[in-house]
Order: sequence, then structure tokens, then C-alpha cells
Amino acid sequence: MRVTSAKFIKSVAKGDQIILDNKPIVAFVGRSNVGKSSLLNYLTSSKKLAKTSSTPGRTRLINYFLINEDIYFVDLPGYGFAKGNKTENSKWDELMDPFFVNSKNLKLVCVLMDCRIKPTPLDYNMLTYLNYYQIPYIVVATKCDKLPKTKVKPAIQAMANELGLGVDNIFATSSNNLQGKIELLDKFDQFVEN
Repeated sequence: MRVTSAKFIKSVAKGDQIILDNKPIVAFVGRSNVGKSSLLNYLTSSKKLAKTSSTPGRTRLINYFLINEDIYFVDLPGYGFAKGNKTENSKWDELMDPFFVNSKNLKLVCVLMDCRIKPTPLDYNMLTYLNYYQIPYIVVATKCDKLPKTKVKPAIQAMANELGLGVDNIFATSSNNLQGKIELLDKFDQFVEN
């Protein structure tokens, strides 16, 4: 896939507001502050498409971006943000369940995890959820520029071992050192075209 255009479409605060048209969807989910917005901006070659913040938990809405006029990239709220409470986490569930269950054209979910941190119970919960609903996913290891180059492959292998996944299902990325963009976009093509 080559991204030639990208524009923000809308933010959704309630499950009954999700977009239900026929365009395929690639969604991005992960813990707060894992780098979802930075990755979206990197993949679309736009510095301001998705708003980035150093404060965890800023994305509390479902944000739709139209790519090449025919596919949605969807930025989902971060889970487990530091200042979240039971009420906020309940809102997350109320928003996310309808998205995952009702988005019939959801082709792929990119589960983002920081390459420097072991997967958390929340990460495992997310993968269990996706497996339960048989939603295709890949793991995107973010912030790989924070590790020395010689440590990236061992970190990815350790993550694969920890998650019980093949190393080919984990994609090393960094928006700072321009790593992983082509591989990810090519992977998206495999799912979107089916």
C-alpha cells in the first residue's frame, strides 16, 4: 500500500456513532502513550493528522481517518491510562465493544506494544479479546529507536516468545528513525485486499 492521501473524518464518543459503511478498516490499539498517534502520522507522512501528546490517555474517542479515499485507519482509545478510574475504564468497554463487534469491515487490528516493556496483563486481555472474536491482528513493536540497534532483534524475539507468537507477526517500528513503514503498509495490503 502507498498512502497518497489522508484526512480526518470524525471522532466517535458512543458506540452507536461508529461508521458502518463498506470501506475496509485497519484499527490501531494499545496502552496509553505507546505511540499510536505517532505511528499513524508516520504511516501517512503527516506530522499533524493524529494529535500526539506526552500525557497518557489523551485519546478517549474513536478517531477515523480516510486513507486514499477508500480505507479507514482508526485510532482507538488507549487502554489502562495512568489517570483512568473504574468509570473511565467502563466507558472504554462501552465504546470498544460495539466497535469490535459491529465493524463488519474490520480487516486488521494493530496491537501496539512498547518494545522495551514486557507485555502487560492489559495487552494479554486485548489479544484474548481479539482471539475470542476471531479478529485478525498483528503486534506492532513501537519505540525501537530507544534501543541500540543490536538489541532490537532480541527484543522482538523476546516479545514473540512472551506472547507465544511467531516473530513474523511482530513488526518493529519507529517514527523517529523511519523504521517499519513499508513492511507494515505491505502487510495491510494482504488483509485489505482479501
